[in-house]
Order: sequence, then structure tokens, then C-alpha cells
Amino acid sequence: MSELSWNQLQAADRATIWHPYASATDAADVVPVTGAAGVHLQLADGRRLLDGMSSWWCAIHGYNHPALNRAVRDQLGQMSHVMFGGLTHPPAVKLAQLLTRLTPPGLNRVFFSDSGSVSVEVALKMAIQYWYSVGKPAKQKMVALRSGYHGDTFGAMAVCDPVTGMHHLFGEVLPQHFFVPAPACAFGQPCPDSEMNAVTDLLTRHHRDIAAIIVEPVVQGAGGMRFYSADYLVQLRALCDAFDVLLIFDEIATGFGRTGKLFALEHAGVEPDILCLGKALTGGYMTLAATLCNDRISTGISEGEARAFMHGPTFMANPLACATAIASIELLLSQPWQRIVQRLQNELEQGLAPARELAGVAQVRTLGAIGVIELNEPVDMKKVQPMFVERGVWVRPFGKLVYTMPPFIMGSDDIATLTGAMVDVVSGL
Repeated sequence: MSELSWNQLQAADRATIWHPYASATDAADVVPVTGAAGVHLQLADGRRLLDGMSSWWCAIHGYNHPALNRAVRDQLGQMSHVMFGGLTHPPAVKLAQLLTRLTPPGLNRVFFSDSGSVSVEVALKMAIQYWYSVGKPAKQKMVALRSGYHGDTFGAMAVCDPVTGMHHLFGEVLPQHFFVPAPACAFGQPCPDSEMNAVTDLLTRHHRDIAAIIVEPVVQGAGGMRFYSADYLVQLRALCDAFDVLLIFDEIATGFGRTGKLFALEHAGVEPDILCLGKALTGGYMTLAATLCNDRISTGISEGEARAFMHGPTFMANPLACATAIASIELLLSQPWQRIVQRLQNELEQGLAPARELAGVAQVRTLGAIGVIELNEPVDMKKVQPMFVERGVWVRPFGKLVYTMPPFIMGSDDIATLTGAMVDVVSGL
């Protein structure tokens, strides 16, 4: 196929492709990318864009990294894929060992899948099948937080915020679960007992029907980029223990250093019963996710009626993805990543601070390698996206949020360019 021009790529895309969260008939023009290296996207017309999104938060080492490229090439020479039913392979074993070593000590069983949403589906099914297996089949409901987001598949949609989330159109067909208010206590602040009243009341009345509580620890991502007190998680763990309810942490967005800790749960020192990981797991190279659980869950299910967990993705533990994940994690841990993320936080805070003085800005907040400008009104994506491209920056706002999650390798000058463009665009709205 000969090289297509910018306009040809856009036209062919418009005629055949349906993009995420976009109309098939009235979509904004997409930006053709032909390559990527470091922290830049190479466009079809020769321009480069500084990537402030880490490709939806996963490319923490940037693009075309030699260590990750080498891991893919080496594994490709061995095997690209093999079914995981009845078979195993070294990359899966090594990755599972690595994940159980890095996460809380009780999480010693790993179930691999092929996307973050599916890892949440696996977690929900684990919780339900566990209670069925131990003789409490009525415990099938979940509790989730308002402003939460856990993915776009059906089970995951059912525990996203049913009002402010993206899935209210499916409300009549989704399983009905319980929702409690999002924590109002800010990150770094104490969480008063009154914050737990709604959860306590719900568990008091319905704990016999509740299988698990699922939350995004410390940072609520696509539901609003909200940062909340780690103390909330401490108290939530105590309530789950008191009412015999499982606790699920969704760290798909926050895992692998994004908040300044390797996992966001470390801010609270709390161990969940089930943990979901994805996104940055492979450094953004390919899709892979993992759901970790403790012995209570794995033993309860394995000794129950089915004698097995009833789930099996075709591409479970794909060797290419597992090998790349190992290389990505080892690369992260080989660096002073805590200092790097702290530098990013400091520079994001400094660079975004001028936005606090702008009309229409509700709040500016940073945590780890996350920077957010929250507006009073939703942005017009058809207007805003080209404004960033014109400034040589790739930032993808949503709702009222103009935010960035840059690759960890982004240097100080590029952070200044990125934050300057964000403030500049917001000032022009």
C-alpha cells in the first residue's frame, strides 16, 4: 500500500472507522500519526506533537524504547502466542512472580486477561463466585462510588457512576448495584468519620446481599480526575472486614507509579482482597491486564461447586505482552522513579498554577504525574483539540477537564511547553 497523504488518511478513516466516544457521521477530524519516539508523536504531514496523555495513561516510558523493543523482538523469536488452558510459559510465570512480589503480601494469585475492563469483569465474577462457593449465594450486589469509572464492558459499566458516567443509556439493561457518595475529603487531609456514614448505613442494611465494594484508590480517573483522602480507604477496609464484604481496588489507571507510589493503595497502607491492574502494565506496548486476589478467594472458588474459576480469555497471558510487561516493570524499578515522578508533580504544579487566575477555571490540582485544570463548563472538543495541535501538543480533554498524564521520561523543558499550552488554550476559551 502506497503512502497516503494527510487528507487521504483522514478521508479513508472517516469512511471506514468508528472512533471511541465519537459519532460515525459527525465526528471531528482525527489527527493522522505515522510514528512515535520518546515523548513525541510523528504526524503524517511531518509535524511532531508532544504527547501529554501517555496514550491514555499507559506509555509511561514513552515510545519506541529500546529495552521494550528488545523484549518484543526476543519473545517474538520464541513464540508470539500459545493458549493458556493446560499450558504455561516462562513470561507468564515470571510476570506473576514479579506482580505478587510488588503488591501487598496477601495478593498471591494472578489471573491474566487482555484489557482493563476485562480485569474488572474478572474481579466482579471472582467476588460473586467466591460467595456462591462458600454457601452465601445471595451476596451478588456490588457497592461503588459516585464519580467512579471502571470500564466499558457490561459488568464494568454497571459499577460506573450511573448518572454522571458515560453509560446511562444502558441503565435499564445493566445489573443494578448500590452507590454511595464519592469521598469529599481531599487527598492529604484526614477523613472524618462522617464520611463513612452512607457506607456504614448501606452495609448495615444490605451486607447479606453485598459481595464487594469496588473503588479506584485515591484517584477517581475518567469519572472526574478527583483526588481523595487515603484515610477513606483505611476506614473502608475496616468496614468491609466488619460486615464480611470483599474489597476490590481498581488500579488500572493508578498502578506503576502514576500517583508517586508504585500502587496508589500504598498511600493508605491498605490491602484489598482483589486488585485490578492494566494500562501501564506493558508500558503501553500492547494490551494486557491482571487481576490479583488472596488465598481466601482462590481457595474458596477452587473448593466450591465448580472447582474452577469460570473465565478464560483466548489471549490470556499472551507471551509477547507478558515479556513486555516484565521489561517495562524492570525498567521502571531500575530508575529513581519516585524522584522522577516527584519532579513531574512539582513542574506540573508550577506550570499549571497560572490557570488558577483564569476566568472559567474551577480548580487546578496535581498528584504525582497527573495535572488537572477543571473548568466551570464542559469544553467544546471540536474547538479545543485543534488548538492544542496548533501548539504542537497532544492533550485530550473530556467534560470539564483539561488534564495531562505525561510519560515519566518527559523532561523539564517539555513539561513547561505542555503546561504552557494548557494554560494558553484555557485562557482562550
